[in-house]
Amino acid sequence: MTLAASRAIRLCGTEQVEPPLRTLRAGPLSVDFDNGALRYIRLDGIEILRGISFLVRDENWGTATAVLDDLHIDERLDVFSVAYRATCSATSGRLAYQVRISGSSDGALAFAAEAEPETDLLTNRTGFIVLHPIEALAGKPVKVLHEDGHDELSLFPDHIDPKCPFTDIRALSHEIAPGIWATCTMDGDAFEMEDQRNWSDASYKTYVRPLRRPWPYRLPKGQKFTQVVRLHVSGTLRAGASENRNPLINLTIGRPVGQVPRVGVGVAGDEARHALESPELLRRMAPQWMVCQVDLRFGHGQDELESYAALARLTGAGVVLEIITKGTLDPFGELAPVADAVHTIGLKLEAVSVFPAQDMKSVQPGAPRPVMPSFHECYSAARRAFPGIGLGGGMAAYFTELNRKRPPAEALDYVTFTTCPSVHAADDISVMETLQAIPHQIRSAHAFTGDRVPLRIGPSQLGCRENPYGKGTAPNKANARICLSRIDPRQRGLFNAAWTLGYFAACAREGVEAVAVCL
Repeated sequence: MTLAASRAIRLCGTEQVEPPLRTLRAGPLSVDFDNGALRYIRLDGIEILRGISFLVRDENWGTATAVLDDLHIDERLDVFSVAYRATCSATSGRLAYQVRISGSSDGALAFAAEAEPETDLLTNRTGFIVLHPIEALAGKPVKVLHEDGHDELSLFPDHIDPKCPFTDIRALSHEIAPGIWATCTMDGDAFEMEDQRNWSDASYKTYVRPLRRPWPYRLPKGQKFTQVVRLHVSGTLRAGASENRNPLINLTIGRPVGQVPRVGVGVAGDEARHALESPELLRRMAPQWMVCQVDLRFGHGQDELESYAALARLTGAGVVLEIITKGTLDPFGELAPVADAVHTIGLKLEAVSVFPAQDMKSVQPGAPRPVMPSFHECYSAARRAFPGIGLGGGMAAYFTELNRKRPPAEALDYVTFTTCPSVHAADDISVMETLQAIPHQIRSAHAFTGDRVPLRIGPSQLGCRENPYGKGTAPNKANARICLSRIDPRQRGLFNAAWTLGYFAACAREGVEAVAVCL
């Protein structure tokens, strides 16, 4: 007898269930408490901050899960307070910290953490991050108080900024309603902001320790430090205003918008033969195109191409060959054997896209790039090796890398990139929030590639296809929600179906030509 999968498995592919958020209120101020972090800081229903959290990131940018104990929450009509002790165990050390949180009905909020490494800790970042929401703030004014005391009046980036918009930050202020300003002050270290939409996060992130400093860095055992984030609201609230705790939700069907992109799948070299073991599922999937990867770093060639040819015959899908070269200064010498094998096998190609290995690792803006062939050298070699075949380019990694190193669109038939929703956070809410950022990525890409060259996205997935920011993807033996892991249990659940539908809808609204998701 076959047992039916549990509800948790059907939804998220794992028996690990995330605890519900707890909403804390102090008059018109509300926050959602989430395992030590704060989400959705609102005043009178207006979202001021997307979140505040104290976190530990390891040398591969993996985020450690905080384990809380001695949790105390006191909630009254006009004030609330939270206190707890937390421990984070990273791959190279452990840190404990004491937290005090307080909120009041005048909109004031304080989040203080006193931390002490219990061992030497190697980390890329340890401390506070503050998230500002993108929907209401993109392109809107912000006042920046810098560490040296000078004020700057500027704008939150509209198109996604590949660099840090602001550095050496002490406080950020923005108008949440006419005449009402919210000021977020950060103490205990130097802070700077990055545009997290680069990674499809729905926020501008202000974080501790500027990236111009060396990382990873070591926190010595026993060396305590304290950081504090404070929120202050100035201006007069409307008398008697309060958040509607049970708002009505109205759904209306509007006019048609956008165009449905071609739907495809991505097939990694080590998965092609496995895919052929489920022919009926592939037929039912009926992809219109396939992104088939040949990674010359790992010796891909004849075997993988034969499997791709079999998949093409099975599905009738158009084949795009995504070639990761070793990045030698002779790109044609690397591509010619692949082209010869394609011709010998008789694999018919819709297009090829070519990416040197060096571009599979992230490079900070302004940092020197490794010696490698230029975009034009790679694209000329691809045109020569695959005459008459469409050529795509950009990045096989994420939008971040595309935004930091923009290709000459005029040399291409289409521009491409992928996304991963679990780079910075892997919980269900954060992953679903990334759908808000996809339209921003598409509009930003069109801003620097132009409207003449089509845009293709993918293959993307919930998990991390490849980690451009560390040595490799994170292991996931526990079948949990983990940042930067190739295996995400939700990929096999209805959660992924909902996320994928939202992903396609965002791409359709913004006029993307084709979208692929990973098998």
